[in-house]
Amino acid sequence: MSGHWNDSQPIYWQLKERTVAMILDGTLSEGEALPSVRTVASEFHLNPITVSKSYQALVDDGLVEKRRGLGMFVCKGARKSLVTSERNKFLNEEWPAMLSRIEQLGLDIEDLLKTAETEESDS
Repeated sequence: MSGHWNDSQPIYWQLKERTVAMILDGTLSEGEALPSVRTVASEFHLNPITVSKSYQALVDDGLVEKRRGLGMFVCKGARKSLVTSERNKFLNEEWPAMLSRIEQLGLDIEDLLKTAETEESDS
């Protein structure tokens, strides 16, 4: 996890989103413990309250559970739930905006796909 923060969003939200990304990409597996609040606060020079707020948001979303005396753990089914919700968010919010931008710029979707395929084969 990088220690660079964007000024346009609260840090606790950015930390939450980074944790969500780690669950999505498998860096954090279901049942795995999250780093302690103190560890994250120390490593990224954050106030522990900020880290706690971020972790609480993950609990509120049902992605993480508190185990008294043990810490925070990724819930079973968290990744599947995230994939479903992130796909819906992409299809309902991000994709329409992206299509609009493509049309504004006069780009052809098929040309974009061909460009992406070319870039994939080059790497």
